[in-house]
Amino acid sequence: MVLRIAVLPGDGIGPEVCAEAVRVLQALNLDLDIHTADVGGCAIERFGTALPEHALRLAQDADAVLFGAVGTPRFDQDPSATVRPEQAILGLRKALDLFANLRPVRTFDALLDASPLKPEIVRGTDLIILRELTAGAYFGKPQGQVGQPPDRSAVDTTSYTEAEIRRLLIMAFELARGRKRKVTQADKANVMATGRLWRAVAHELREEYPDVTYEDMYADACAMHLLRNPRNFDIIATENLFGDILSDEASMLAGSLGMLPSASLGDALNRHGYRRGLYEPIHGAAHDIAGQGVANPLAMILSAAMMLRWSFGLVEQAGRIERAVARALDDGLRCRDIASPGTTVLGTREMAQAVIDRL
Repeated sequence: MVLRIAVLPGDGIGPEVCAEAVRVLQALNLDLDIHTADVGGCAIERFGTALPEHALRLAQDADAVLFGAVGTPRFDQDPSATVRPEQAILGLRKALDLFANLRPVRTFDALLDASPLKPEIVRGTDLIILRELTAGAYFGKPQGQVGQPPDRSAVDTTSYTEAEIRRLLIMAFELARGRKRKVTQADKANVMATGRLWRAVAHELREEYPDVTYEDMYADACAMHLLRNPRNFDIIATENLFGDILSDEASMLAGSLGMLPSASLGDALNRHGYRRGLYEPIHGAAHDIAGQGVANPLAMILSAAMMLRWSFGLVEQAGRIERAVARALDDGLRCRDIASPGTTVLGTREMAQAVIDRL
């Protein structure tokens, strides 16, 4: 099997962690066909757009995409800019119809002390936040800002169709059947019409999955219960904005954003009959440490493992990577974002090598 992979490193630490994930894949002796392209802030500087046409074609022709991170301080300091690095990831999700983002949150016993929460709360956490990706407030129209000080105004529109909600919830129920058989749907049905539609569609679908336990939960209550009793969750299904917020909160259960992978999936199949997907760590570009060789590559490496499982059906190889990561952590090896007294702090390349040595 030839694995045709588009690698889009992006900005900041993206190129560093992508390079290490590719090294781990190469260590598995897979038949890799890898092509790279610039996206994000570096692409804006070179081509005037965050998602150049050649990068989009590369992603469309690939079986799967490994994506680093996008964002630059220059654009963070200019909120009025109409061309922004984040348009790269939003454009890819839309163009590839990647409507579902899977963000697994699993605690490693070796990292219980890395979480700001008590070990007895986070121990045994194993959940997935399933976030809708291609609709909601991030894509709704009208959207924008008008006027001049002191009379400026801005609007964002949250819009969902029944079809967009249904396909995400079907994936949630199907995922739950292979796990702990529980779905929590997080919304704001008390104040938002879209939330009431999410809840109505979920209640209809639950009748088709009598073997799966289902519960409604307001998104703000879900945020609280994630910190109170994370073991009570299996699949949390939610809309785009709430999923973005809840998944970043949930990263603290695992100790660091540098530990959490993600997969963005759609219904389209690749040449091998598996879902075409885009795989990325949930951390940002982290320009403050870019180029220093200290970024944690484990979230990117674990994203590559998700890619092997979901887009190529290589379950054994994915498991080898995940077990190698766990063994490196058990051996007391850390990057500085998850370091604690008595552990050995490694740089980006050294941590990836530690994983390779344990494959």
